[in-house]
Amino acid sequence: MTISSIGTNDHSQTATDKSSNPTVHDIQRVHDFLVQLQADICQAIEQQEADGGGTATFTPDDWKRPEGGGGRSCVMAGGEVIEKAGVMFSHIHINNLPPTATARHPDIAGRKAQALGVSLVIHPRNPNVPTSHANVRLFVAEKEGEAPIWWFGGGFDLTPFYPVLEDCVHWHKVCHDLCAPFGEEIYPEFKKWCDDYFYLRHRDEQRGIGGLFYDDVNTMSRGWDFETCFKFMQSVGQGYLEAILPIFEKRKNAPYTEQQRDFQLYRRGRYVEYNLVYDRGTLFGLQSNGRIESILVSLPPLTGWQYRYEPEPGTAEYKLTNYYLKPHDWLNLDSDS
Repeated sequence: MTISSIGTNDHSQTATDKSSNPTVHDIQRVHDFLVQLQADICQAIEQQEADGGGTATFTPDDWKRPEGGGGRSCVMAGGEVIEKAGVMFSHIHINNLPPTATARHPDIAGRKAQALGVSLVIHPRNPNVPTSHANVRLFVAEKEGEAPIWWFGGGFDLTPFYPVLEDCVHWHKVCHDLCAPFGEEIYPEFKKWCDDYFYLRHRDEQRGIGGLFYDDVNTMSRGWDFETCFKFMQSVGQGYLEAILPIFEKRKNAPYTEQQRDFQLYRRGRYVEYNLVYDRGTLFGLQSNGRIESILVSLPPLTGWQYRYEPEPGTAEYKLTNYYLKPHDWLNLDSDS
């Protein structure tokens, strides 16, 4: 079965179809969910900006891709609470799959594909509010006369500068609770995947405190039909706001010093290093002739590097790398943590 004409109104297949392979209607449903998810997240982040006394709003930028498809990039910059944020939706068609895709999935070589998803990065101004990232996506590779090869991926993760333990526990409890209906093994598996994925090998350092990361989720890998996989995508996409908004509420008005701001900019350098060296989404976008502005919108507006910087033992800056940026079982911490 070949899936085509995404964006049409062919809804002849019902949502209750338990086929393992997605129909045109199934992909349209994913498309519609993602469009609404982007709108919901933008509205919630704008509310945080307004509640903090700012006036910045998201500017939507609709774009089309020559090979087919397009998207909407929503960007906020220069706010009182939000220094920069990008919430991107895309649904694109790919005629020539890049090496980042075919190296992991040799069976899709020579197929045409479509990819749709929402990805976001929020860079708050206050160093007490962590940077956060989320992504949910569906990939479908097609070949005439053959069944499509498809999978879901995504997750969300937190990169604090001055972490608070209760925030870390809250973040991971949301992750745990949204995974629980899908199996008790899901949270620990996808948490470890997140810890392993967001790791800077050249620094021997985690990017943040993790969260969830998953890829290649389909019937073959998990035994879930398409509908269950889609429900998991919805849980993760909607779970991001449940995880991040309470942290914003508690930390966005906390006072901070110029020294703390400088440390935030220094740590943002690690974020840039990771995104440009390791991130598969960035590499996929660059290799698939993606839209550069949307691919690189995740980068912060200001950052910095220092030569051989070492925080003083006993300081909050030292505890960040010495404790928080190491994998932990956040829901079962020892009392001395």
